Amino acid sequence: MNFKQPARALEAEIAQHRHWLHRHAELSFQEAETTQYLIAELEKLGIPVTAFSDYHGCIGHIKGAKPGKTVLLRADIDALPTVENSGVDYASEHPGVMHACGHDCHTAMLLGAAKLLKNAESELCGNVELLFQSAEEAFTGSHYYMDKGYLNGVDAAYGMHVWPGIPEGSIDATNGRRMASCDNFVLTVHGVSAHGSTPQYSKDAIVAASSIIMNLQTLVSRFNDPRNPLVITVGTIKAGTQFNIITDTAVMEGTIRTFDQGIRKTLEPAMRKLVTETAEALGCTAELEYHWLEEPVINAYPELTEIARSAAAKVVGEDGLVETPSGMGSEDFGYIMDHIPSVFAFMGVENPEYGATWSLHSDKFRVSDTALPIGAAQYAQFACDYLEHTAKEGAQ
Repeated sequence: MNFKQPARALEAEIAQHRHWLHRHAELSFQEAETTQYLIAELEKLGIPVTAFSDYHGCIGHIKGAKPGKTVLLRADIDALPTVENSGVDYASEHPGVMHACGHDCHTAMLLGAAKLLKNAESELCGNVELLFQSAEEAFTGSHYYMDKGYLNGVDAAYGMHVWPGIPEGSIDATNGRRMASCDNFVLTVHGVSAHGSTPQYSKDAIVAASSIIMNLQTLVSRFNDPRNPLVITVGTIKAGTQFNIITDTAVMEGTIRTFDQGIRKTLEPAMRKLVTETAEALGCTAELEYHWLEEPVINAYPELTEIARSAAAKVVGEDGLVETPSGMGSEDFGYIMDHIPSVFAFMGVENPEYGATWSLHSDKFRVSDTALPIGAAQYAQFACDYLEHTAKEGAQ
């Protein structure tokens, strides 16, 4: 079964979904209108839906006519707090909220895949779960569905992200490291305030904070194995009230990215020690709030990755298969991957003629509707091929 042409026939319908979703962009944990739209569209297709009284998003259920395993397809549905400048005629109607990360594309493509798979229900060797996930941009949106048991019984999962760094008409399903973990922190330094003309009476929180910022990078360069990618970034620092007052408080916020779970576990205590002792050396104290958030996205099941690559070859051809370097960005799908054998792919959307060259999270980010059937076909093709492959394995 090949979904390339059937998906192309749905281009206008998938684009219509995407335009509605884009116009009605909603922030993480606030996707009420989006969820109701999805439920209604799935029910129109005759697909049973699980919704939640205490959470947004939903899960559609397609039951194949033949026995087999259960595969999960996931799309994220939330938008970003961004003022849109994309220039599209279906721009967000909600001021300051924009689908600047392509989640409207993922959702529309999965709705397209839902129709394709529903039409092929009699040929499916197992079941397909369609997860429309809330709050990916909040780092932990996927936890609800997993922790509440709604994904119990799933044998494999597939996630995908539109990617402006590779050409439209290409798909990257590569084994190994794809996206990094994401942990965030808040550092508060306490000192003693004094007038700027009498520094001898102070314990300068800004000086201590500056030293901490510099010393944190020694964790990257000296504590960490240089062969292991690690990023420690301090993104904000808030301190001081007036030019001639030495402040007693400085607050910093930052993020840590890595692929290595070993360094991830040892970094927090090392960071606490470094922060505390640096502050003490300058007569200050420091508090560290450390928040474990997103797991790394690592395609650790070569057989699943090969099924995804084979499916992509049917959709975009062998020439459309590409391999891009891993990156230090993060993705909430990592939590699902930590519990269910999974594969994650990137779908190219770079299209200079359409102006689709802007990076993710840009206020000018845009994707041509011509890319959407590719994603719908890939979702459906992976699900069908996985179920067929595992059914044949079980029959041997």
